Amino acid sequence: MSLPAWDDVQPLALDSAPLPEYGVGSLADLLPTLVSHQGVEGFTPVIPELAPADRNCVFLIDGLGWEQLRAHPDEAPFLTSLISSSRGGTGRPITSGFPATTATSLASVGTGLPPASHGLPGYTVRNPATGELMNQLRWNPWTDPRTWQPYPTVFQQAHAAGVHTAQVSSPTFENTPLTKIALSGGSFRGRLSGEDRMDLAAEQLGAGDRSLVYTYYAEVDGKGHRFGVDSDAWRGQLMYVDRLVQRLAEQLPPRSALYVTADHGMLDIPFDEQSRIDFDEDWELRAGVALLGGEGRARHVYAVPGAENDVLTVWREVLGEQFWVASRDEAIAAGWFGPPGAVDERVYGRIGDVIAAAHDDVAIIASEKEPKESALVGMHGSMTPVEQLVPLIEVRS
Repeated sequence: MSLPAWDDVQPLALDSAPLPEYGVGSLADLLPTLVSHQGVEGFTPVIPELAPADRNCVFLIDGLGWEQLRAHPDEAPFLTSLISSSRGGTGRPITSGFPATTATSLASVGTGLPPASHGLPGYTVRNPATGELMNQLRWNPWTDPRTWQPYPTVFQQAHAAGVHTAQVSSPTFENTPLTKIALSGGSFRGRLSGEDRMDLAAEQLGAGDRSLVYTYYAEVDGKGHRFGVDSDAWRGQLMYVDRLVQRLAEQLPPRSALYVTADHGMLDIPFDEQSRIDFDEDWELRAGVALLGGEGRARHVYAVPGAENDVLTVWREVLGEQFWVASRDEAIAAGWFGPPGAVDERVYGRIGDVIAAAHDDVAIIASEKEPKESALVGMHGSMTPVEQLVPLIEVRS
């Protein structure tokens, strides 16, 4: 396939990227809205369709995007039956935030802040203090969690205000740095099986006159990454999690609201050279690049000092018809990571000199440096609706 000459390339306009709905309908707005109704000071109800409840439970299903849910009503009959009555009868989803990836989204959920403020703006980002790439999901290399993300979580603030607060998840997550900086506050209750988590979440929800409970399930995402969202394995996980939601909904104590959401959607990327652009094999993309961060569909590119403009020019000319390609300042001004002006000083240098967010069904892999990530079937991270839109399914007792 012949590629167009650089002079013929028309880069995607940055203002054509569908921005997350920060401040009105993103993951970062969910808990602040819920606890504001519970009387926790310092928060406002920024998602206006959500009615007050004394007891609130958030069930986050990793990887269950809105478009995938809508495309599989037979596998998720219970969730599907609730769509039209959710979000005040609008049935509308919310957005994850950019990038649409787990570490970023969980931090947005738990802190009530956009990535520009909480400071987890990608799967891997540069630590300005060391110059190394920091994996914010696996927390490698080790970095002091409270220095990296110093803000209190919504759970901590709710607990301090007298709200009974609990997280019910896999025991393996209890002491992880990501849990500590994003989801801590009140008590952590570890349970291995999905059924046990649902039962305990309902029990914890009824343990206080005002309660805030969070629970989580990971394997929809896991099967999507490994086998793709067009696989029987993924559909089986959706069927299972649909039953989990129904199990929890049927146990809600009085004056409760259950909100089912996700951290991102996902799409399958074909295994061909046109769809998987290999950074490690592309001399044009490598030129002037010191570090490649982020993930396949949402890349942070860190240039050799002095080469920032050249890297931006080349990436825009090579990829600009398939990716939104922006400089750090352009992405910040456009509101990719949060409202303009919301970027903390400590976060600024973590964002790439160049950011590339996929528009088409493509990814920038790194077959040598990231062999496991490059072999994934399902991917996510960008601002397309399939990745950005996540459910906000509501059940009330």
